[in-house]
Amino acid sequence: MTSSINETLIRATVTRRENQTDDIALFVLSAVDGSALPPFQAGAHIDVILDDDTIRQYSLSNAPGEGVYRLGILNDPNSRGGSKRIHAELETGAELTISAPRNHFPLEMEAAHSLLIGGGIGITPMIAMAYALKAAGRSFELHYCSRSESKAAFLAELKREFGEQLVLHFDDAGDAARIDPKALCQDAVQGSHVYVCGPGGFMDWVIEQSKAAGLPDAQIHFEYFSAEVDISGEAFEVFAETSGVTVQVGPNESIATALKAAGVKVQMSCEEGVCGTCICDVLEGTPDHRDHFLTEEEKEDNDQIALCCSRAKSARLVIDI
Repeated sequence: MTSSINETLIRATVTRRENQTDDIALFVLSAVDGSALPPFQAGAHIDVILDDDTIRQYSLSNAPGEGVYRLGILNDPNSRGGSKRIHAELETGAELTISAPRNHFPLEMEAAHSLLIGGGIGITPMIAMAYALKAAGRSFELHYCSRSESKAAFLAELKREFGEQLVLHFDDAGDAARIDPKALCQDAVQGSHVYVCGPGGFMDWVIEQSKAAGLPDAQIHFEYFSAEVDISGEAFEVFAETSGVTVQVGPNESIATALKAAGVKVQMSCEEGVCGTCICDVLEGTPDHRDHFLTEEEKEDNDQIALCCSRAKSARLVIDI
């Protein structure tokens, strides 16, 4: 599997903006030319391209097949500026460039039961999944974890559309309201699948608890939208074969930074090893994987690397860029 910024770019317009909470806004996007936007499957995301250096991924949260894309975006005070710009600049009528959808977080539609667990703004892909499962008549539960009801977006819609399939977990409602992923997985029917998205620590905990309940890795699905990364380590050499450039990657430097300083164009977005934009083929050497994008099986193959955060176990890497 390889990944890069989708080559199909689309001019879109914001046909509706609605502030759902004090820090979450809903944006409905339509094609500028009035045509239906490309179809997508639940779990997909798009790139929002603010400029050459500011590209962000956001999950699609509406029901597939509507011809529009709906985003729910948190104005994160700890972000690198993308969400702040979107909240400040994108009002109804604004135009922007987006990519066609990509899906690294697909649903297993034949699962006996699906447990959809969204933490905070991580609820967005879960909403699209819930719509898809409801339309197909499949068994599922939608668990929404938030600090409080006032911080939870989409609530009226979720209550209206999903009724008893929706379970709310608010931190300020006390211990009885808090989610217990291990118990959920143990009590679920055989063949259940878990899907989780949200803050990194929350996701790590849900994944760990799901495994502790005995769920196989193949039945646990997740998508990180941010992560802490450690790019430190011993220096090593990288030869960018296509470009014919050799660089030394320093102890606290990323491969991407070293390549860009040498004039090699590297496509990046998250810079945290979660989006897959900078994934590159490895031709020689052994990567030291630090990303949250490649699966464990893909990492074991050692034929790809996330240039924004991963390093080398060997003294030299040869990569296809």
